[in-house]
Amino acid sequence: MALNDTILRVTERIESRSETLRAGYMARCERAVDTGVRRAHLTCGNQAHAYAAAGEDQAALVDGAGGNLGIITAYNDMLSAHQPFERYPELIRQAARQAGGTAQVAGGVPAMCDGVTQGQPGMELSLFSRDLIAMAAGVALSHNVFDSTVYLGVCDKIVPGLVIAAATFGHLPAVFLPAGPMTSGLPNDEKARVRQEFAEGKVGRKELMAAEIASYHGPGTCTFYGTANTNQMLMEFMGLHLPGASFINPRTPLRDALTIEGAKRALAISGLGNDYTPVAEILDARAFVNGIVGLNATGGSTNLLIHLLAMGRAAGVVLDWEDISDISEVVPLIARVYPNGLADVNHFHAAGGLGYMIGELLGAGLLHPDTKTVVGQGLEAYTREPKLRDGEIVYETGARVSGNDKILKPVAAPFQQTGGIRRLKGNLGNAVMKVSAVEPSRYVIEAPARVFHSQEAVKAAFRDGLLDGDMVVVVRFQGPKANGMPELHSLTPVLGILQGRGHKIALVTDGRMSGASGKVPSAIHVSPEAVDGGVIARLQDGDMVRVDAVRGTLEVLDEAVLARKPVQADLSANTHGTGREMFEVFRRFVGSAESGASVI
Repeated sequence: MALNDTILRVTERIESRSETLRAGYMARCERAVDTGVRRAHLTCGNQAHAYAAAGEDQAALVDGAGGNLGIITAYNDMLSAHQPFERYPELIRQAARQAGGTAQVAGGVPAMCDGVTQGQPGMELSLFSRDLIAMAAGVALSHNVFDSTVYLGVCDKIVPGLVIAAATFGHLPAVFLPAGPMTSGLPNDEKARVRQEFAEGKVGRKELMAAEIASYHGPGTCTFYGTANTNQMLMEFMGLHLPGASFINPRTPLRDALTIEGAKRALAISGLGNDYTPVAEILDARAFVNGIVGLNATGGSTNLLIHLLAMGRAAGVVLDWEDISDISEVVPLIARVYPNGLADVNHFHAAGGLGYMIGELLGAGLLHPDTKTVVGQGLEAYTREPKLRDGEIVYETGARVSGNDKILKPVAAPFQQTGGIRRLKGNLGNAVMKVSAVEPSRYVIEAPARVFHSQEAVKAAFRDGLLDGDMVVVVRFQGPKANGMPELHSLTPVLGILQGRGHKIALVTDGRMSGASGKVPSAIHVSPEAVDGGVIARLQDGDMVRVDAVRGTLEVLDEAVLARKPVQADLSANTHGTGREMFEVFRRFVGSAESGASVI
């Protein structure tokens, strides 16, 4: 199948835009390759320090012939998604020994949970943690004793941060090893119902807590299709996972076998192996376009609209929201996973999962088939399904027909003809909207603004009975420079209740809404943000605002608003407490959301 014209055009546009940056990046990676195995440049004293605690691996490290694998881990046992990584270093060390090499934990990186910090001050560190993770991984790899790398991370900012680090050390191969989703618990729609009833005062905290615990009940990634699971999709579409690795549950024989196989593969593609594949060669414009196609086809997290830009730039690839929006126009939505449907990711995987989707999209000419991957076989390899035979991974033909057409559909008969992401542009600035869970009848909302400076203020107004009728709820001073751009997901029940009462409701914010963004039309990531004097800072209660996902526009209808002086806000409370003091430099130098909200 010939490549779709739009996919080809957008790819060529990205390559042209990136030409100078990419050339400089690849030249740096090639110079690093030319210097050879890093350990060869260390003194005997340097190496002795690196190998002192290696025990049985010390002699092999000194010899250096088999390759040394650096493990970057985001393990902690407070996050369900990362708790399974506790066992991974020993599995990886054993696999490396079997392959004639060695493996060492190069370093750990922080991993925070947005589910724990939702609506809390700690959420103001969340977005910044991505760049901190990249920096921490950079420190770990700066010892220059590794021939290849594996990255252990799953959740919202962790995978993007690790990809930025991997790209920065682009001369090294990199394999990403996931932990997998927790087994299915309380259905996500039931959890959402209890949350909404709690917001309305119909049930108490005891009932709410019971529902939450029944939903988030064991090791593994949360089972809804939020940012964490969108990350896993992205790693597979971009060729950084082993095929079929994303959604195998933790603590299963197949999960362990894939971890072992991934470690062996990381050594095989090192400069000492037979199939040297530095990650710089994988992370090209075509790989990022494939990831964007996957984002749209699955209705994935809006957070990736920020992270993709930051990851791309680290690899010399310059992306913008126009690329994502243009691709959305030709990529159909072929998956329905909560909050875009009732199924969770376990149901999605059982119905055919990513292998089915990649096969469908390849067959329709919507993916670049010839990208480099960690398995070196192009993207067709990712249509296959891993099986465990006599303790070894074998790949068999994956699903060619959906196992459940309420979850997965073919490209020829999709859930909707276009993807789940819309770019909005107008006199209010640039923004994005996740429309995959929004009813088409709500794609256009024109209503008076109700303006707030925090999500707490919105919830207080709701509790006091001050929110009634059609409205565009504007929550400003939530951008990267204002307070780190926290997710405003705790607004979802309130806005959902108002919408459920028959009102026309939309959200406009320079903040984020997360991968769990649902049925309320939300124009998010508004740029320029309020702190930078964006038009969002000029809005007042009653100004008529139009949010239009059909035309792709975001407008205040009275142009006199544009001449107003921007409102200033007292942001001093955002500068201290819960560690926020240490992130002042991030708030001061962070870029805009539409450039990736990065400090690197």
